[in-house]
Amino acid sequence: MASDAARDALRLPREEAVVNQGLEGLSLTPNSGSPPRSPPPPASSSTRITSNGVVSIDITSRFTAAASTLEPGDIVKDGYFTLFESVGALEIMDPKMDSGCVSAEELVDNDHQQLMRSLLPAEVVGIIDQLLCLEMAWHLGYPLSQTLLTSIYMTGILNPPPRTLNEADYMRRQSAEGTTRSPAHAVLRAYCIAVIKTVGDIITSFKSEVYYEEEDIATNTYHLSLLEDVGRDEIRQVLQEARTAIVEVGDAWADTVSLALEARLDFRETFLTAIELAELRIRPDALKVPWTQMTDAVKNIKESHDLGIAVPAAFNTKMQGLLASTMPPRPIVQPSFEDAVEQWSRFSTDGAEAMGILAYEDPQSLLNFVLTFQAKKPQPLAYIRVLMQSFIFAENIMLGEHSIRQIMDDDLSIVVLPANILLDPINDEIEVARDPRFALAKHMEEFRIRSFPAYLEIFRTLCQNRSRARRMMCHILHEWERVQMDAEEIDNLVESTLNEIPENSLLAGTGPGDKPLPLSSWAFLYKIRLMEWVVQLGFELEIYQADELAGMYWYLSYLAKRRVMHCERIRAFTLRSHGEMRQRGGGRALPGDQEAVMTKSLTFLRTMMLDASVTWELADALSCLYAALHRTGLLKTPVRPYSTDELRYELRMRPFAAIGLPALPSFETFQKEAQQSTSTIKAILDYAEKALGGAKKGCEALTRFTEAEAFSAHHHERWLSGTKGMHKSAIFAGLAVASLKREVVRVEMDARSVGNGLESDVGAAALKLTAQVPKPDKCYHEWWIVPKVASATSS
Repeated sequence: MASDAARDALRLPREEAVVNQGLEGLSLTPNSGSPPRSPPPPASSSTRITSNGVVSIDITSRFTAAASTLEPGDIVKDGYFTLFESVGALEIMDPKMDSGCVSAEELVDNDHQQLMRSLLPAEVVGIIDQLLCLEMAWHLGYPLSQTLLTSIYMTGILNPPPRTLNEADYMRRQSAEGTTRSPAHAVLRAYCIAVIKTVGDIITSFKSEVYYEEEDIATNTYHLSLLEDVGRDEIRQVLQEARTAIVEVGDAWADTVSLALEARLDFRETFLTAIELAELRIRPDALKVPWTQMTDAVKNIKESHDLGIAVPAAFNTKMQGLLASTMPPRPIVQPSFEDAVEQWSRFSTDGAEAMGILAYEDPQSLLNFVLTFQAKKPQPLAYIRVLMQSFIFAENIMLGEHSIRQIMDDDLSIVVLPANILLDPINDEIEVARDPRFALAKHMEEFRIRSFPAYLEIFRTLCQNRSRARRMMCHILHEWERVQMDAEEIDNLVESTLNEIPENSLLAGTGPGDKPLPLSSWAFLYKIRLMEWVVQLGFELEIYQADELAGMYWYLSYLAKRRVMHCERIRAFTLRSHGEMRQRGGGRALPGDQEAVMTKSLTFLRTMMLDASVTWELADALSCLYAALHRTGLLKTPVRPYSTDELRYELRMRPFAAIGLPALPSFETFQKEAQQSTSTIKAILDYAEKALGGAKKGCEALTRFTEAEAFSAHHHERWLSGTKGMHKSAIFAGLAVASLKREVVRVEMDARSVGNGLESDVGAAALKLTAQVPKPDKCYHEWWIVPKVASATSS
């Protein structure tokens, strides 16, 4: 080992003395005892050093001879070895810290022998299946150094970097000599090359979108070229050559093994095709085909897995030592084959579903598509979410063929401006600056420019993992606060301009409080929905503690109530606008296209108000239920010596502190509404029952909505599943409220019989009930955490 004591500086071991003797001959200092200098090696004219102050000496043979006297793990240092270098040397040849460290038993190049040896077709099946598991581990977020790059075949293809596709071979020497590959090696090489190309394409797509490497996927390639310059058609040709090799083998291989290998090659080609077609962003039905074929290929792979023979020697952590990385060696991450196949099946199914986003109907259906898709459990993997980002907006085009303006105008038309002059494209054709329509076009374009970044950010945020999505929502809330203020300014400019058009009084109010303010109303609706999502994701991500649920559900009901009131205001102005338009037309019905737009807007507002009402009532009921459970002592508040209720309130409300409207309730108001200390427990439960009755009726109405009424085009099943989950939560909450109320009434009657007060004896022991707060994934809906109230005897 390294000599690290000063007292040993004058007494060198015999082995080190031998090494030093060998190293002395490498010194450039003139020494009579040193051997004569060797002539410099010949050099080409382009690289020959001509400076008189430089003397080139070939020390390769001497250095090799000196190093050959060292045992593995030995370190030689001189007197100039600094403390920093000494600390760094501690990692050298340490198996836990040095990825290039090998034991004496591993010095033999077993990996080279493994690469060169012939393979049975069943062994190729086993190696490919293990690569399939490692590839899925990479999709789950583990680095390539712990997954695919632990394969000696993958590393053999990439290191040294191949300059052409023919050089991309782990048997490169034989390939260069023109030696024909065996069919088994041809199949394995084709599969590995397709994997490398697929991984390279996926990493490229990640770098063009918003993602978080430490949370979603590891894109570090360790300076390896993943065949970026090789075309996909060339990869397909290699896969086809591998299929031909399987056919030419004929009866030499069992038919079942040949079919198993073909299924794995089919999987690789369909995956490659799916990535290629997704870049087109058109014709969603055609884009779904390769993803569906992937699902079928995964089934075939699963059925033929037992035919494979595992080859443990094909994977080795020593490959990490060949990578440009300073990370210490880490173990191979490999999920079980069953888990990997399940993940691949879900991956291909999610990919096929994601293509449906390109079938554009309207912006609200688009938003609901993203909301329901990202809410799937388990959430789609990072690549599928990045695909969805690229579909929504790439190269200044939304959904492959729609302009930014078209999407925003459609949204404004549905929410606040149906059949309105502000969205009339004829305004853009007016060139006379004195024409009011010229000013309207200018004001609307200014509004689109200011609001589109925040509008697009909603979709990008929803495509992130759930924790990141909530965190980003907290930030973009402030952007929407700014958008609303800008919209109010533009609303005033628009109103003054419209007053110059006598026949258009759609936005003219009769008083200061009677102004429609459509643009700021649109912004406020999105802002308050974002605030609700932040709170609801807090329930899903278990951010709030059990004793905080009463308060947070009350705050959610507070926000939902404001959304109901706001939608009612928008609806009132929409109906007034509709009446004015008919009045200008002499009382006749509107033209078919205008009537359809108006009807669609009113349908959206009805759906939005009903959804907000259900949220309001269900959240209100759960707040009452949790307040009653705490009042009875069935749910205990933990002791927090370093925290207070007010500090926790400030922490939970921090994302909303800078929001002007809706105003943030004070801590006193929040605490009063959460605890409801001025009401009896029975009164609280009576109110909860009434609220749950309204919530259940609202859910029943929502479940009867058609795809058009629910704005759930191409994802109605997912939307309906979420609505039914909310309905089941309301039913289950009703059962909990009924159980608790029944026991409270019983205890109060017993208290009356003995002459005690109504509230004094209502406690956990007297109620003979137990209450438990379940995990979100154990609930009917992750946003509605309904406590389990059961009899103490049955539990």
